[in-house]
Amino acid sequence: MSKRFKKGTRTGFTTGACAAAAAAAASKALTNNKTPKTIATLLPNGQTVSFTVDSCNLGKNSATAVVIKDAGDDPDCTNGAHLTAKVEIVDDKPDSVTVHGGQGVGRITRIGVGLPVGAPAINPVPMANIIANVKQEGAKLLKNHGLRITISVPEGKMMAKKTLNHRLGIMDGISILGTGGIVYPYSTSAYKASIQQAVQVASKTGCDAIVFTTGRRTERYAMEQKPNLPEYSFIQMGDFFAAAMESAKINSIAHVVVAAMAGKLAKIGQGMDNTHAHKNRLDMDRVAALAKEAGGSTDICDTIAKTITVRHAAELLKEQGLEKEFYQLLVKDVAKSMSTRLDKKVKIEVIAFGLSGTPLANWEQ
Repeated sequence: MSKRFKKGTRTGFTTGACAAAAAAAASKALTNNKTPKTIATLLPNGQTVSFTVDSCNLGKNSATAVVIKDAGDDPDCTNGAHLTAKVEIVDDKPDSVTVHGGQGVGRITRIGVGLPVGAPAINPVPMANIIANVKQEGAKLLKNHGLRITISVPEGKMMAKKTLNHRLGIMDGISILGTGGIVYPYSTSAYKASIQQAVQVASKTGCDAIVFTTGRRTERYAMEQKPNLPEYSFIQMGDFFAAAMESAKINSIAHVVVAAMAGKLAKIGQGMDNTHAHKNRLDMDRVAALAKEAGGSTDICDTIAKTITVRHAAELLKEQGLEKEFYQLLVKDVAKSMSTRLDKKVKIEVIAFGLSGTPLANWEQ
């Protein structure tokens, strides 16, 4: 009987782990002159895992193998990608293994991602893992020959359009990633790592202003407000406010902007590290206190304390002509929360947006 998993909990494998498996399978085929149906590989986390080899073609001096990525229950755009490795014998370089990027693997065009400009977008950990597994499976060949590995992803260029690679200067394909080899559903560590990388790229390219937004919609609104900033200055932090501020501080960003709508702003103003609805509940008593400070009546403030959304609170205050005052206090609160996480010399800015993208309040300090 097959093992059952609770929906939303099934783990998968990174592009790096699948690339290493494909390279190992091709190396094994070339060494044994026989194509394998499965391949056991060592993940970066030390775990040994068996992968199904989707296809393997053996030539005289080369072999090409394909492993299809299974991302588990993680909503990853690279799920189903055909990680393809071609292994070629190099006669004059015994014991050498080189790894190259082929079709669908991004190439680095901008400093800041931790790889040299012109290199394939294969991160250091998966690069080392690919080499280690090839050396294991191709040990006999390597006594007298070198091996040249080319990693490609036929669908990679199309998949990359669903990522933010282009903002990082990674062009024409996806990145080969994975520090452990395992993909965990809705991984917070992966999202935080993407924020850190994006801030690092912006910093290395001389950008001194970063605009953090909570999603695509607020990002679009923020871009309309700040048309002079380059695209890579805008970073979607999602719910990870603390991680965004930490990355800005580490990279010495001089001007930090947070642009969001009322609900997320209220949570940030209340000092929450993570603004996800399931992680932290909004304290509506504190929202009611802001409403009172804005001049709201006792009845309105009592009603706000019993409601569940900041948007509803703002609508009630709008009826009293106090919406502007309320939002101005809200963004001021966010600025205070930001200031506790950033250096004192950093310029802080907060923009509150309505549903239609209208800026409702702005605060700078």
